Amino acid sequence: MTSSESFIPFNKPYMSGNETTYMLEAHQRGQLAGNGPFTQRCQSWLEEKTGCTKALLTHSCTAALEMAALLIDLQAGDEVIMPSYTFVSTANAFVLRGATPVFIDIRADTLNMDEKLIEAAITDKTKAIVVVHYAGVSCAMDRIMELADQYDLFVIEDAAQGVMSTYQGKALGGIGHLAAFSFHETKNVISGEGGALLINDGRFAERAEILWEKGTNRSSFFRGEVDKYTWVDIGSSFLPGELIAAFLWAQLQHADAITERRLNIWHTYHKAFETLEGKGILRRPIIPSDCQHNAHMYYLLLNSQTERAAFISTMKAHNILSVFHYVPLHLAPAGLSHCRTSGKLANTEQLSDCIVRLPLWPDIEEQQQRVIDQSLKSLQNR
Repeated sequence: MTSSESFIPFNKPYMSGNETTYMLEAHQRGQLAGNGPFTQRCQSWLEEKTGCTKALLTHSCTAALEMAALLIDLQAGDEVIMPSYTFVSTANAFVLRGATPVFIDIRADTLNMDEKLIEAAITDKTKAIVVVHYAGVSCAMDRIMELADQYDLFVIEDAAQGVMSTYQGKALGGIGHLAAFSFHETKNVISGEGGALLINDGRFAERAEILWEKGTNRSSFFRGEVDKYTWVDIGSSFLPGELIAAFLWAQLQHADAITERRLNIWHTYHKAFETLEGKGILRRPIIPSDCQHNAHMYYLLLNSQTERAAFISTMKAHNILSVFHYVPLHLAPAGLSHCRTSGKLANTEQLSDCIVRLPLWPDIEEQQQRVIDQSLKSLQNR
């Protein structure tokens, strides 16, 4: 390792400025439990930004996906179509309800689920399609929603990486019947841990609030709609605390500025690697014309797993952390046990072996050129 060079991490949690101020305000208000003023501000912001019917903050995106699985009333033996190239929570939320994830391959251009393969995976047991907007780039939602309507299926957007992205001008998270956001510290807008369930189909709104409040009608009670609250349905403790919501509110207030900075960093990377792509050394991300992404990540696709390993090792030797991403779920022990595949997953297996992600967060601007210079040197000398 080159000791004279400072360490550049893959990610660094960003502070917009008012996080601690709002957290102190929450403490001074005397409410640290969930569903206080900051929670309500965040939810209103999400509803306005995405156009969803209702937004509920959760303690994680995983929790939001688990709520979605409950809301569509999954039963043992039901099937849910999704990509294998995703985080484990995408599948786990539905396995917990007894359903079987059915994995299909991803597209070579966007690394999103291949919408052309969905119809062949549909059976009489299929209940839902779970789309994952990889790197904040939308799946082909027009075709996916058409299929869902044709076969009477639910569409759940795993938009963990998709805050502030759009498809044909429509906010991600505001298209499917249900959607889940993440505010994990590795995401664009953060609260450490945290997430949100977005409801676009109004028939789920009332029950979602009950599930969210541990299966009680507590929210109705505090609105004066009932004279007491009690246990009325299944549910769990899905709410985040008010300190989390206060931190998130400071981030949401700067979401536009955060996105703009990330996009500038993303485009600087993109231009820097254009020549090497022309030489066949790598492939850069491809963004369809009807997608506006949020610069969640910048990745390169190298030509082999061996080249990727060498690149990561060389970058680490120069104190720069670059990383790969998911191990495909259909190859994981739990995936082999709880899931099945539809067709061959050739793109999933090949691209997951070749992808490498570069550091990207607001405030990296002063160090970005060093990442670029070392990346170019490492790749040109392979």
